[in-house]
Amino acid sequence: MLLDPELHYLDNAATTMVDPEIAGAIHEALLKDWANPSSLYEPAVETHEALTTARGQIARTLGCQAKDLYFTSCGSESNNLALLGAVQTRTFGKGIVVSGFEHPSVQRPLERLAKQGYDVTVVAPRADGTLDIDAMLERVDKNTILVACMMVNNEIGTRNDVERLAAEVKHRNSRTIVHVDAVQAWMRVPIKLDNIDTLSVSGHKIHAPKGIGALYLSDRLVQAFQPPYLGGEQERQMRPGTENLPYAMGLAAAATRLAKTMKSRDTAMRALNRQLREGLKAFPEVVINSPENAVPEVLNFSEMCIKSETMLAFLAEEQIYVSSASACGRGQPSHTLAAMGRDPLAIDTAIRVSFCADNTPEDVDAFLNRFEDGMKHLQKIRK
Repeated sequence: MLLDPELHYLDNAATTMVDPEIAGAIHEALLKDWANPSSLYEPAVETHEALTTARGQIARTLGCQAKDLYFTSCGSESNNLALLGAVQTRTFGKGIVVSGFEHPSVQRPLERLAKQGYDVTVVAPRADGTLDIDAMLERVDKNTILVACMMVNNEIGTRNDVERLAAEVKHRNSRTIVHVDAVQAWMRVPIKLDNIDTLSVSGHKIHAPKGIGALYLSDRLVQAFQPPYLGGEQERQMRPGTENLPYAMGLAAAATRLAKTMKSRDTAMRALNRQLREGLKAFPEVVINSPENAVPEVLNFSEMCIKSETMLAFLAEEQIYVSSASACGRGQPSHTLAAMGRDPLAIDTAIRVSFCADNTPEDVDAFLNRFEDGMKHLQKIRK
């Protein structure tokens, strides 16, 4: 997909490049399906049918019905819509339980709810970055209205067993809503919606454009759901605003395409991950932050010498693009590593490498070579 062989993009957890075929499908839809899908004349009816088809294609990749899927602008909006709307459906209690390394689009809505009188309990991950499911379950009682947890952590790649968490939450309190942020999991790991009430996905993590996402909303929740938006009748009144049909079609095309290659991509990502881990063994200062159960697409490590921003700037000059934490933090230190209790040096020197199917062993070699150059050069300057 890259046109410049000297450029090595290894920050796919931040965003993926739009696939040219997906861009082509979107361009065609912009010209062909121009009508408002809410209008009643023939071109609009055809546009509405195209939107319905796209919704169904995405639903199939999640194992849900098309009527349970709502288009949004991104994963962050889906998280906000799910959390702020879902809590309004429960009046029997005020308890909310959330993991300690969530995305800001989950953290901040819950912080607002806490100010409104909800009892929000944050459960820190274990020191190795894995989710402490038992600790979360201990906080679930008859007053718990919501439990929220991401399926794959965006900074260190932890794969959380949300299926087990959801099942045991429902066993303890069948009325508790379970929300899952699956933005980093969709098209990387299998998703089962059993016992999950709301689930968020996003387009720009799967080679679709930025500005399109979706929210799964279970049939058992939808009748009482109160979205925080007011407006028209679009998206069955859950998310008003004229639908972005071309991007919805792009999202459907990307999801359909990637759903066919999950196993082969997983094998390829594991090979790249192993290559990088082996290469990093040459640097005794390096400490791996990603746990053993992390998805292979993400490898987070601390080099314990040079601040991340300094190393990233050096690598960027060589057209090696990686990150230090979540792109949504705009250079802020890793929230996940802080939640794990890592020391400040590990947090300040953390680097996240994240792969996609376009990456090759040559990308890994280029990163390791330039990283070695950076370590030597920057350490010499520091002395």
